[in-house]
Amino acid sequence: MSLRNIAIIAHVDHGKTTLVDQLLAQSGIFRANEAHAERAMDSNDQERERGITILAKCTSVLWHGEAGDTRINIIDTPGHADFGGEVERILGMVDGCVLLVDAEEGVMPQTKFVLGKALKMGLRPILCLNKVDRPHADPDRVLNDAFDLFAAIGATDEQLDFPHIYASGKNGWATLDMAKPNDTLAPLFDLIVRHVPEPKAIAKADGPFQMLSVLIESDPFLGRLLTGRIESGKAVPGMAIHALSRDGKEIERGRITKVLAFRGLKRQPIDDAEAGDIVAIAGLSKATVADTLCAIDVTEALPAQPIDPPTISMTVSVNDSPLAGREGDKVQSRVIRDRLMKELEQNVAIRVTETSEKDAFEVAGRGELQLGVLIESMRREGFELSISRPRVVFKTDEETGEKLEPIEDVMIDVDDEFSGIVIEKLSARKAELKDMGPSGAGKTRLTLMSPSRSLIGYQGEFLTDTRGTGVLNRVFSHYEPYKGAIEGGRKGVLISNSDGETQAYALWNLEERGFMFVGGNEKTYQGMIIGENARMDDLDVNPMKAKQLTNVRASGKDESIRLTPPRRLTLEQAIAYIEEDELVEVTPKSIRLRKKVLNPSFRKRRVKDE
Repeated sequence: MSLRNIAIIAHVDHGKTTLVDQLLAQSGIFRANEAHAERAMDSNDQERERGITILAKCTSVLWHGEAGDTRINIIDTPGHADFGGEVERILGMVDGCVLLVDAEEGVMPQTKFVLGKALKMGLRPILCLNKVDRPHADPDRVLNDAFDLFAAIGATDEQLDFPHIYASGKNGWATLDMAKPNDTLAPLFDLIVRHVPEPKAIAKADGPFQMLSVLIESDPFLGRLLTGRIESGKAVPGMAIHALSRDGKEIERGRITKVLAFRGLKRQPIDDAEAGDIVAIAGLSKATVADTLCAIDVTEALPAQPIDPPTISMTVSVNDSPLAGREGDKVQSRVIRDRLMKELEQNVAIRVTETSEKDAFEVAGRGELQLGVLIESMRREGFELSISRPRVVFKTDEETGEKLEPIEDVMIDVDDEFSGIVIEKLSARKAELKDMGPSGAGKTRLTLMSPSRSLIGYQGEFLTDTRGTGVLNRVFSHYEPYKGAIEGGRKGVLISNSDGETQAYALWNLEERGFMFVGGNEKTYQGMIIGENARMDDLDVNPMKAKQLTNVRASGKDESIRLTPPRRLTLEQAIAYIEEDELVEVTPKSIRLRKKVLNPSFRKRRVKDE
């Protein structure tokens, strides 16, 4: 039986996980009467809720097609640039990839990012034009754009000679020719088997065992599971192995307790795994991502893919608000540190450093979404944390000593009538417009280069400006000299001046000052932000003032108090909203905004000192 290893790569929402669903269903993985969930590969809670893929996952199908029986290992990858670290590691495990492009939206920034990584590693992609059954789909234009993109990134002649196929992942069909409709994905399976080469490692089947660990997860029964592709030799349970770091130092020795292979959505123990296959190995306790697992007599480590550096960082510290410790059970800095170090082991795209302040850690990653997903996971596990505003990670030019900042490629699809305000706002934030043109259906596509710090906190304003219809995509591009201070910023905030529970009467009177983040009868404390001021300055207010009751009758009835519903910020919105002197207090049940210095007299004095 022959073997193929492929990754499915694409921009976010172009249909990777839905296509994998159909590939699994049509290869006969599910029994006829077996119930299976939609987007089966998105197994994590947050992936299901957000509708995005966060972690790369492996599956395997058996295809009986033109070339006989073939086992195809398929890896589903995330589409967001924030999780690019997952994609970079995965591509080292496969021999080919299917690049999915939406036949209506066309080539997007993330398409360029993932394709660039694949071409650099020498993979020959198959282009799959997905969603060709959408009303405004234009597969011919998208095919030409994709060819231009391949050429612009520097594809070799062999890579430029890529096959393409038209598909509808949702409806489960693919065809090589739009004039010949089809009702299955068989043409895509056969094209993968024809175009993707067999793993080169098969030639080293008789060599000593070697495997590069690419994914790590923990299993309650088997302990640490390390997934990767066997580069030479065989993996057999009971075999003695050791783990080497990137520079060839031995980390630990142990025995393989189990070899697990992917069979559909399940992992099954097997008696031996041969070179070229993608498997998970249990038995080691210290080895991590990018380490080489090999036979005892092997002393050289396999080369691991370098990972792009983080561009955004935030400070994660202990929750020290007056309401601390009431909703979460993991509040000590030691417990927070252990959890961040555990995350560091399995997520190579983040960096954690201890700061000079006690109880605070600097966490750096690819973007606000990636850091938001980490904080949300910790919150669900029972942690209480304080989070600072995200900051960009600056660099210094080694030759000139100049300060450099990260620049991002931004692509925006927006209704024609809103393009003016978007360009105006982003130009004020030091972004440069590179290209502008119609993208069909009354929409304009804007391409800009923008400093990363201009985009922190912009998403909410962008959705307001475009009445919720705009789509903003961004991906890290390169570093450029620092562009100076950026004007703008949000309005001031309303801050509670004492501890207690909010009163509806007090909030009703405060509504003319701005809009609220809290409702009636909610716990609040001095220094907590309860709303946004209509003016640019901060204002200390009393949200606990009750109505004075007297025995004198009023002429007519009292006005019944009807509060405007408060604006509840999600975790990502809250992180993007705060300023430098503010924090987000995150607990399993609440997200609160607060000033770093709670006492108003100390706060004013501090501003004076500065």
